[in-house]
Amino acid sequence: MATATATNPNGTNASAKSAKVPMVAQPLSNEPAEIASNINYHVHYSPHFSPFKFEPEQAFFATAESVRDRLVQHWDETYLHYHKVDPKQTYYLSMEYLQGRTLTNAIGNLNVQNAYADALNKLGHELEEITEQEKDAALGNGGLGRLASCFLDSMATLNLPAWGYGLRYKYGLFKQKITKEGQEEVAEDWLEKFSPWEVVRHDLVFPVRFFGQVEVNPNGSRKWVGGEVVQALAYDVPIPGYKTKNTNSLRLWEAKASAQDFDLFQFNDGQYESAAQLHSRAQQICAVLYPGDATESGKILRLKQQFFLCSASLQDIILRFKQRKSGKGSWQWSEFPNKVAVQLNDTHPTLAVPELMRLLMDEEGLGWDEAWDVTTRTVAYTNHTVLPEALEKWSQTIMWKLLPRHMEIIQEIDKRFIDMVRATRSDLESKISSMRILDDNPQKPVVRMANLCVVAAHKVNGVAQLHSDILKAELFADYVSIWPNKLQNKTNGITPRRWLRFCNPELSNIITKWLKTDQWITNLDLLVGLRQFADNADLQAEWASAKMANKKRLAQYIQRVTGVSIDPNSLFDIQVKRIHEYKRQLLNILGAIYRYKKLKEMSPEERKNTTPRTIMIGGKAFATYTNAKRIVKLVNDVGDVVNSDPEVNSYLKVVFVPNYNVSVAEVLIPGSELSQHISTAGMEASGTSNMKFSLNGCLIIGTLDGANVEIREEIGDENFFLFGATADQVPGLRKEREDGLFKPDPRFEEAKKFIRSGAFGSYDYNPLLDSLEGNSGYGRGDYFLVGYDFPSYMDAQERADKAYKDRKKWLKSSILSTAGSGKFSSDRTISQYAKEIWNIEECRVP
Repeated sequence: MATATATNPNGTNASAKSAKVPMVAQPLSNEPAEIASNINYHVHYSPHFSPFKFEPEQAFFATAESVRDRLVQHWDETYLHYHKVDPKQTYYLSMEYLQGRTLTNAIGNLNVQNAYADALNKLGHELEEITEQEKDAALGNGGLGRLASCFLDSMATLNLPAWGYGLRYKYGLFKQKITKEGQEEVAEDWLEKFSPWEVVRHDLVFPVRFFGQVEVNPNGSRKWVGGEVVQALAYDVPIPGYKTKNTNSLRLWEAKASAQDFDLFQFNDGQYESAAQLHSRAQQICAVLYPGDATESGKILRLKQQFFLCSASLQDIILRFKQRKSGKGSWQWSEFPNKVAVQLNDTHPTLAVPELMRLLMDEEGLGWDEAWDVTTRTVAYTNHTVLPEALEKWSQTIMWKLLPRHMEIIQEIDKRFIDMVRATRSDLESKISSMRILDDNPQKPVVRMANLCVVAAHKVNGVAQLHSDILKAELFADYVSIWPNKLQNKTNGITPRRWLRFCNPELSNIITKWLKTDQWITNLDLLVGLRQFADNADLQAEWASAKMANKKRLAQYIQRVTGVSIDPNSLFDIQVKRIHEYKRQLLNILGAIYRYKKLKEMSPEERKNTTPRTIMIGGKAFATYTNAKRIVKLVNDVGDVVNSDPEVNSYLKVVFVPNYNVSVAEVLIPGSELSQHISTAGMEASGTSNMKFSLNGCLIIGTLDGANVEIREEIGDENFFLFGATADQVPGLRKEREDGLFKPDPRFEEAKKFIRSGAFGSYDYNPLLDSLEGNSGYGRGDYFLVGYDFPSYMDAQERADKAYKDRKKWLKSSILSTAGSGKFSSDRTISQYAKEIWNIEECRVP
């Protein structure tokens, strides 16, 4: 039989090698030879490509399917066990999940990395090369989505009965390309071929209605009818726990129209678009994450997405509840909250509240009081922001149009809330207009989603101590006076599996060696045991060599994707996160510009005394966020000038890392030495990349914002480069600015002037710089205090430069950063949610 040849970089003929391996299904084997047979079985009997091809891409899909065999076995056992035991279960609703790649994580959690590496060698491939073939699942954007994914990993690892629900976005947010014009957005192609991890559940299809009207029946009951109905089809992705059989699900919904919605008569009449109108409208729902909402059609599409997620998920949850109750004698709806916890990840899934009410009243026949009791004992809400523009407010006009029955229900919740406040808290009369759910301002009547969440949820939580304190004292203070126990803090966390064990094996092995155990992977508090060795010269030497290996890997990556060569002996300084004015990438680049200008003014001898530094900035700017896109352009323009300046480029490089995502983070974070978390105090709810950097022994330069506060407490303030105004000072400083009392630092003025001089090209940066000028007015007055914090930022950078020169001290601080990161495991966070909000318990698969 003829075979096409495929060679990998080692020059091995992979097809020739694989021809010697038998094609036998061995789905559950741990033996490398049998795993190789199973992979080869999938190459031939689960084909996705023309025969006889066995290049890395084909090898990836066959390997993934081999791993999936084992996951499916665990998955089925988990599903059956939960069905039998019937524990209370959590359903986590989130508009985004930032999963990253699955292969490395799955074989790591299943504890079969080495076996798979050997098996692939037998087939003529390297595991590292095969994992590189996988595209990141494009289901999220920033920290909110990555948090949800860390939570899923912890739920499974802790053997908790908990599922995620989300949407199956075909094109994601966007893939970022950098051109001479700055950022360009192109559609993500992660589903261009297919995802080997998902399993479509053709038997799980639910109708979801939009528009239409409410019919009142003679007995007074109400029913939502008419409009358009699309179908929600379930795709399940397995979520394996670490070294446990428990494998939970992330259920993603896809919107479809059915064959009967296709108008054959119109099609044959040549009216092709209108014949498939509902099909095309259904496809729009899961096309893109956060579609632009400047137009009314954009707003309607976003609202459709949110409702589609809530309705499909709740119909599924209710169906599962009824299936488990059937055949078990009589039961009451009041038992529902004893079996179901629904967590709303931010305000995007708020419509779960009126939708659960509608399903209980209109479909299941409950009265208002019983339905409200069930809903409020079921739903809990996580707040992720105090930024006014991120606290969703939907136009009442659009809501009435798209969801008429839900608006009736929201109106009734609002009316009853107002009645309750008037009856029990007459002292809050003057606050009712700001506390109520409906804002009836005649110019712009809106529904305040956060208010609806707080009124309906039995628990509301912030995501870091400072953030929760701000919620209690400011944003939700009036609600706290009514319900003193409703508001909690749950400081965010990250999974130590993906963010240390798998992305940084060199450092992980050193930690295991010195702690004499690998138990830290599921009990991160054990890292504190490294403190006693922080001054040990042997540990410091091993620590430094692991860091250097990661820096070299990162330098190769940067060379490959940007063409810029960077020196692994320079200080690697990284800021990666969504581009937003409050996250202050502008402060970072202004500091870099000032540094460049000073280096230019120095003599060659003076330059030799400086600390060479490579500044890397990465992140996506939202497609319609003009100032954020200007910041991306500025970083790239500065990099072009600095990196090609022979006088300076061995002392400073500035690199924009394109298309930041989970897989890019897994290369950047282990190789970082200083990372910037420099948001205006009081504006970053938590941040989680700060935890990832710290865990990997990277020092932080940052403000007292979000989880930075707690990280600094845990690792010791001497290991943290602190600067900037504190959250309680910010309002006063803004007021001073409005009153014209702000005096800018000459270094700040110098950096801005240097941009305006055209040093970085002819692009007009005045509109961006204008946001830092003036004392007030829209888009002016330096709302994010870049100018105020600039001098203390530059001083902190100087301290970092100086500290880096003392290698022993720097390495000690790096070890102490890792040692103090135990608190920031998502295992700790999820244990707290399970005990204090959801009331669920471990349900381990035997």
